[in-house]
Amino acid sequence: MQASPKLNRPQAKFLALPHKFRAFVAGFGSGKTFVGGAGLCQHAWEWPKVNSGYFAPTYAQIRDIFYPTIEEVAFDWGFSTDIHESNHEVSLYAGTQYRGTILCRSMEKPGEIVGFKIGKALIDELDVMKAAKAETAWRKIIARMRFVQDGMKNGIDVTTTPEGFKFVYQQFVKLVREKPHLAHLYGMVQASTFENGKNLPEDYISSLMASYPPQLISAYIRGQFTNLTSGSVYPNFDRKLNHTPESIKPGEALHIGMDFNRLNMTAVVSVIRDGLPLSLAEITKGRDTPDMARIIKERYVDKNHAVTIYPDASGQNGSSKNATESDFTILKAAGLTLSVNPSNPAVMDRVLTVDAMTLNAEGARRWKVNTDACPVLTEAQEQQAWGANGEPDKSTGHDHPNDAIGYFLVKRYPIVKRTAEVTPLRM
Repeated sequence: MQASPKLNRPQAKFLALPHKFRAFVAGFGSGKTFVGGAGLCQHAWEWPKVNSGYFAPTYAQIRDIFYPTIEEVAFDWGFSTDIHESNHEVSLYAGTQYRGTILCRSMEKPGEIVGFKIGKALIDELDVMKAAKAETAWRKIIARMRFVQDGMKNGIDVTTTPEGFKFVYQQFVKLVREKPHLAHLYGMVQASTFENGKNLPEDYISSLMASYPPQLISAYIRGQFTNLTSGSVYPNFDRKLNHTPESIKPGEALHIGMDFNRLNMTAVVSVIRDGLPLSLAEITKGRDTPDMARIIKERYVDKNHAVTIYPDASGQNGSSKNATESDFTILKAAGLTLSVNPSNPAVMDRVLTVDAMTLNAEGARRWKVNTDACPVLTEAQEQQAWGANGEPDKSTGHDHPNDAIGYFLVKRYPIVKRTAEVTPLRM
């Protein structure tokens, strides 16, 4: 067998785990996909011609992250790769000797994980998925593990960033705690971004610290399970510390986040000064899109303000006026510029962006609100709680202003989940 390459300590500890099911739970840039790929290469040396599988939340992740990473890992383990993107397969060779194929599959539709058998699996970023869907994918993948060879475990590796107490916590921590006799099956290593620091760009960790709110550093840098869905949705907002007495200046460019709700449309009016956002006015209880367009035109466009709208992306699908005319068309007809993606960002991405702009891990409050001019937004920031489904509660109406400001902030100041899957530490 090819001598294994040198890894950082958590990576080496993970590959040495004797368990059938192994989890590497770690922060961003900690080498998760890399060490998972190392496990696949380890399998190819130990069990030649026994196919393995790589499973990701989407095919885009397979293309953009796994293919380049496995090429790098394979080279480190003495392999060359032959990537067949059309078939979603990666073949491994030691010189001219064929060692096996990695079948790559998306977990977007877990029910379609059928029709093949493998002797080793790597599930990447499992906790990004909703818990129920992750569990379905896990069961489907287990059903693929049916090679019969003496001594082979048909094992599954999981590499993921912790996203609250979701499937990986339930399966690798809670289940083992409640049923200790299963401990021989489940092994887990938790690692922090700091432990892979020598392989990361110099500003990598500092940029994460600047981008994320304090409570997420435990999860996204230290690799710890953290409750992301209890209590206040925006725990860091403070009406005194996040207050600004500033007001809109004549002719100043305006950035308006807008949430669509019949008879209760909401908009938050912000400006950008010195590169940072100030929310200085709000429009609430708008009747419909034409009404909001009229208000904005009269208050701002007719007074020589350049206005950019950051709307709910669902507004392009129908209309608050009639089913044949989209909300976006109404806004554009009023002379408003729109800045919007084809679809809304993930709810958690929007929440984290607002929270990180409210207060980041370095203690900076980069988003300020004139709380006197925006009382509805201020109250919503203070009072919106998580719902029973693990998403922000929508029963009180506090979601409308929070969503509106979120559409603007996530568009202009998005948290970029930097992925630096790099070469392992050379010691």
